Formats: sequence, structure tokens, C-alpha cells
Amino acid sequence: MISHLQTLHSPPPVAFLSALLVLVFLLAEAGNGMENRHTFLYFAYGSNLLKERLQLKNPSATVHCVARLKDYRLVFGNYKGLASDRWHGGVATIEHSPGDEVWGVVWRMSMSDLESLDSQENVTLGAYSPVELSVKTKGHELNCRTYIMNSCVYAPPSPQYLQVIVMGAEQNGLPKDYQERLRTIKTNMYEGPLFNGITYLSKASKSLQGYFHTFNISGYNLT
Repeated sequence: MISHLQTLHSPPPVAFLSALLVLVFLLAEAGNGMENRHTFLYFAYGSNLLKERLQLKNPSATVHCVARLKDYRLVFGNYKGLASDRWHGGVATIEHSPGDEVWGVVWRMSMSDLESLDSQENVTLGAYSPVELSVKTKGHELNCRTYIMNSCVYAPPSPQYLQVIVMGAEQNGLPKDYQERLRTIKTNMYEGPLFNGITYLSKASKSLQGYFHTFNISGYNLT
């Protein structure tokens, strides 16, 4: 009787525990693989640093991590020199520059938002091209989708556009020295309206709404 009770209460064999751990690992890997097949990683460095801006048309976007892109620099301009009707100034892009770096946010997004993201970046019009670049974060590298402007003609950003980038950098905890560098970027001092109408973004980001109010902007649309 004692021998039978000892058998009932004895710990599981080591082989059984090992097999169970392997099974758990395989199930986790299968889940990750399924997630990766239905999502992609997007490295944002401009206005899409701000959650409210990106999620306006891409609701699946969730923060994956903060990352650094080596040997590139952040610049501002317009496609073929065509001024932005939306932002009234240069918009962000990146260009190869050995020794420089660009900090940004890696977003994990559903494949269902890929067309919307491409549309936002005016890929079909040829303004930006999607590329895959390797960014570094906490000792490892990630391959991410990002966008680079074609035929860029340099132009300073509007203060409103730059503020969206600065707020996104603050929101996601980019390095303090990089945030300071963003704040020192010279703008074109534009003070007029950005666009007619008030959108979800103005309601979602009260601090941004207050900032625009200081420019006496009665209506703006960030889509």
C-alpha cells in the first residue's frame, strides 16, 4: 500500500518533463511563425512616430521597439520639389550618410494595412519607394520595411510638421539627445492653416491641438 502511494506521488520522470518543455517551445514557435506570416515590421522615423498619426489609417499598428538605423541621416524635402499641400513644407526622408544615425520606432502591423501604408507614403505616385533595411535594437538586428523619398529636393519642414515628429519621439522614448537634435531643426516658420477640417488626430492628441492653437490655426487635417 505504501509503495503504491509513493508511486502516485512521485515526481514525473525527467524525460516526460523534457518532452513537455519541447512541446511548449514548438507551440510557441508555431504561434510566432503564424503571427509573422500575417504581420510585418515597419520602421518609422517621421510623422508616423506619433501613434495617433499612424493609427489614423493603420489601426493594427502596435509598438514593437525603439531602434537605430546606422549610416543614414534624417533630411527634409519634397518629391521633385513639389510643395506639400498637406504640410506646407518639406517632409521627412532618409539618405545614406556614413557615420550618422536615425532613431525611430519599429511598429508591428497587419498585412491588411500594407496597402494603406503604401498609399499614405504615395508609393503609387512614385514619391516614396518601400525598402527593407536592417535596424539595431538592444543587441540584435531587425529587418524592417521603411520608405525613402525619390527625387528629393531639400526644403525645411513647417513647424507644425516638425512638432508631430518631436511629439512622436517623446511619446516613444527616443534618446534624449536625439530628441534635442530634432528640436533644433530649422523650420520654414509657416503659420497658416494646414488643411480644412478637424480630424480624429486633433481630438486624440490634446497637446498637439494646443500647439496648433498657438499658431491660430482654425482647421487642420493630418490625413
